Amino acid sequence: MILITGTNGLLGSYLAKKLLQQGKKVRGLKRSTSDLSLLGEYTNQIDWVTGDILDVTSLEQAMAGVEQVYHCAAVISFAFNEANTMLKTNIEGTANVVNVALYAGVKKVVHVSSIAAFGIHKPEKVIDEKTDYAEQKDMPNYYRSKQFAEREAWRAQAEGLNVVVANPGTILGAGKWDMEPNSVFRDVYAGLPFYTNGMNSFVDVRDVVDCLILLMEKGANGEQYIIHADNLSFKDLLQKIAVGLGKREPWFAVSESLAKVAVVFEWLKAKITGKRQLLTTEMARLTNKEFRYSNQKIVRDFGFKFRPISNTIEDTAKVFLQSKKEGKHFGVFQ
Repeated sequence: MILITGTNGLLGSYLAKKLLQQGKKVRGLKRSTSDLSLLGEYTNQIDWVTGDILDVTSLEQAMAGVEQVYHCAAVISFAFNEANTMLKTNIEGTANVVNVALYAGVKKVVHVSSIAAFGIHKPEKVIDEKTDYAEQKDMPNYYRSKQFAEREAWRAQAEGLNVVVANPGTILGAGKWDMEPNSVFRDVYAGLPFYTNGMNSFVDVRDVVDCLILLMEKGANGEQYIIHADNLSFKDLLQKIAVGLGKREPWFAVSESLAKVAVVFEWLKAKITGKRQLLTTEMARLTNKEFRYSNQKIVRDFGFKFRPISNTIEDTAKVFLQSKKEGKHFGVFQ
């Protein structure tokens, strides 16, 4: 039996479906209110346990008889008012997962971390698995949460748990259009006028799934792998999305200082409308920084070949347009 935390999320849902297609038995952890739309017809093939990673009792129930765990559950947010919930979920939740795995005698855990765990480095720095983690006082809360969650995984590994850590870049692929980062397709479709001057790592959700399964099957205990396809500027990313959606390309460059002004207006708008703040101080800062990552370790060790991110964007745009025709809030790759 295989347990996936975050089974109904973008990554967890594609992973669950791939494992089920391979004839594996999959157990999922969900809340009573979880949206299972991304799983479609596969929903009833999963052995569900109601609970979450902050509920140790439900985790103990979920790991009974389990040999492998993919820990995909996490909160992604750059909003100040969501920071405490995110930090608790990502750090304490991970500690719970690895602690229960140790107690239950789980044979192996693949912990899904993030490139964010490496922190913020100088623009010219190419980040790989040997890069020392940067722990700045003003590091974004999401970055901090992934860094400290990863420490919990390594701590459990030191205590005897077989652990492999995966650090994906920004994961793109058909999913829920109101959830980050795929909400960018919705925003560009709606006529997003601006772009920022930063750069980051991007990877196809289908490639991440294949890498996680590969690491579960062949990854050595204590190893770590960056899962990354392309370093892409946000300008290029948004332009490619616009072309795929048949929309005007964003034309107005927003510097970090100007973005901070826009944050104030976004905050006021969120206060007035009651809707979630779309642009935050942390986002304004990060999207104007350049991050470069290397995938050479996973390519060298396993010969893995990543899809060009331009193909991912094209595929995702097609699914987005089809879901709009069908009036759905989500889409999936077939």
